[in-house]
Order: sequence, then C-alpha cells, then structure tokens
Amino acid sequence: MNLKEMGRKASEVKLILQKLTESERNQALLKAADRLAERKKEILTANEKDMEAAREHNMKQGLQDRLRLSEDRIEAMAEGLRQIAALPDYIGEVMEELERPNGMKIAKVRVPVGVIGIIYEARPNVTADAFGLCFKTGNAVILKGGSDALESNKAIVKVIREALEECKVWGDVLQLITDTDRKVTVEFMKLKEYVDLLIPRGSAGLIRSVVENSTIPVIETGTGNCHVYVDKDADPEMAAKIVCNAKTQRIGVCNACESLVVHRDIREVFLPILKDRLDSHKVELRGDEGVREILPDCVPATEEDYGMEYLDYILSLKTVDTVEEAIAHINRYNTKHSECIVTKNAETAERFLNEVDAACVYWNVSTRFTDGFEFGFGAEIGISTQKIHARGPMGLKELTSYKYLIRGNGQVRQS
Repeated sequence: MNLKEMGRKASEVKLILQKLTESERNQALLKAADRLAERKKEILTANEKDMEAAREHNMKQGLQDRLRLSEDRIEAMAEGLRQIAALPDYIGEVMEELERPNGMKIAKVRVPVGVIGIIYEARPNVTADAFGLCFKTGNAVILKGGSDALESNKAIVKVIREALEECKVWGDVLQLITDTDRKVTVEFMKLKEYVDLLIPRGSAGLIRSVVENSTIPVIETGTGNCHVYVDKDADPEMAAKIVCNAKTQRIGVCNACESLVVHRDIREVFLPILKDRLDSHKVELRGDEGVREILPDCVPATEEDYGMEYLDYILSLKTVDTVEEAIAHINRYNTKHSECIVTKNAETAERFLNEVDAACVYWNVSTRFTDGFEFGFGAEIGISTQKIHARGPMGLKELTSYKYLIRGNGQVRQS
C-alpha cells in the first residue's frame, strides 16, 4: 500500500473512531492488552530475528537494550494498555466556558488531533504505547518504526489489529509503514494532506531530519543529555545512589544521566564513593582537571563530552565552584530534557529548580523518573523538549486539541 492510500484510509477511519464511545474504546484496548500477553511467543520470535541482525551489525549495547523484548517487557506493554483504558477520557471535556454580553455562549471543548504520524527507531514498545494513547484519544495513527525493529513491530501491529477487529473496530486506525527505504520516510514527512501531527522519537539525527524536512506540524521529542548536579550541601551517599541509578539502571534511554556536575567542596568525600559504585558497572569516567585531582585515573574530558548523549557506560564530570556556575554549565550543554540537583539546602534547590531550563527539573530524585508511566499518565508518546503545545512526558491530554462551540439565538455582528 502506498503512503497516500494509507493516509486516505487513516483520514476516513478517524471519523469512525471518533464516534466510538468511551466504553467501546476501553474494551478494545483491554482486548489488545490480553492478546499481546497471550501471544508473547509469537512476538518474541519476531524480536529475536531483529536481535540477531543487531548482533551481526554490532549494534551498541544501549541500543540493543532498547530493541530487546522479553516476556516481562511484553507484559509491561500489555499493562500499559490496561492502564490507559483505566484513565479518564478527556475527549469532549469542556475546558472553559464564557458568555458574551450579547448572550452568545462559547465553550472550549477538547477534541482529537485527527491523524498522528510517529517516526521512531529501535524501540518496539513504542508501537504499543503509541497505539494505546492515540486510540484512547480518538486519533488514528500511522507508525514508521526503524528497520532494526521491523519484525518486532510487524508482529505487535498484527496482534493489535486482530484484537481491534474482534471488537468490530476497523484495523486501519493503526497502520505500520514497512518499507525501509529512506525516501519513503521523507515522503511520509510531507503527507500533510492526511496527517495532522508528526512526532519523532529517537536519535538527534532522526529528530533533526524530521524537524528540517517535515511539512507536517512537529512536536519535537529531544535527545537526553541529562545532568545531575551534586551540591556542596549534598548527602554524599544519597548523591551516589541517585547518580548510579540515573546512569546505570538503563543506559539506552533518553532520561539516563550522561553528565555529572560536582561542587568543588564535596569532591574529596563524594567522588571516591561514586567511583566505587560505578566501577561495579564498569562505567568510564571522563572528567576535568578538578575531578582528576581526586580521581587521577579518570579520562580527561573534552568539550565534546559535555554535550554528548552517550547511551553507553560513560559519564562526563565537571567541577564547579558555585550553584550559579552549575546552572550556567547545564543550561549551556543540556538538551532541555531532565536535570537534577542533589542538596540538603532548600534555598539552593529552589534556585536550581527555577533557573534550569528543562522540561523536568528534579531535587533529590533520579532523572530516570521522566516517564509517562512514572508520572501516572499510563504510557507516553514521548518526552517533548520544546515549549509549545506540549512539554515533558506526553500523555493523553497532549494528544488532543480543542475547538470552540458557539451557541446563540440569532445574534448578528453590527460592526
């Protein structure tokens, strides 16, 4: 099927989808969740084909982790759909009402976006998450996953579409582009006649390509050069625990810590504790002169290191003398994703929270919590690092628009 035909079908089916009741949408989501859980083996067999190709091409371990499915991860995908079904239905919500002096009544009402396109890389769990959130909000979705996850994505989409058809829902509310030619991806970015919104998820290169080439409005989901700043008033043990979790719990995700900023006054106590924890995970440290005075075996950091999203067992370290310097460094090199301060000083923490420019700013909490599931949104469609329409984890509300409904009794404009 060519792209225009897919777009035409999505445009047709979105109107049918928007007529479904909340109960009908929820029942279809629950059916899809059950089928994913029941057909784990089928999905895992497809995923193993992708994993085998990834190993043959020496894909980075962090990216392989994103690609890899397991029974637990498939069950988590199913649970994500169940949680989405249990969430409130925002479609039709009256966001605001007002009455004009002439008696005209205006209501601002939440509505679906329409047709959403999502371009993403080797993360097959996105396939189920994207479907669930779009379907719950009455949006048809066209997916363009990476070639690395093609077999996994095909298997997941097949299971979900069959579940939808069991519920008498037209399967074309979910479509997957299977052509891996890059020209097809670029063509998809220009399908403005049919697609209302495009969301890229993946590497900096992918996101830049979509932003620069798309004629469809784009919500930019950013790469994650996330920082933890360990203040002079931090608890060293707490700081080491947070940094270790943010860096090593999963290395191939956008909310992992890639850069550490350390106040000079806490170096001697904190850095040896941190190194002991990170050594057990074989994390390579790349630090400035101030860090290497305490950790002489640390690799010298370069300017490039401070702006790098490694997605690997590598961490850059920068020494600062003040919280002002820490904030300036982070605002210079961050990707406006997730930043953290570890400190016992509430005044310092509030300054950091207010002055750091990022979608999510934490005080004494790991950056790994920037996630729709952890925020209570169910699944998420991505983490927006822009400032218009949506910012941070994007859940159901972020996949809606609104329209104004105006009611009157014959009013006409006089001037």
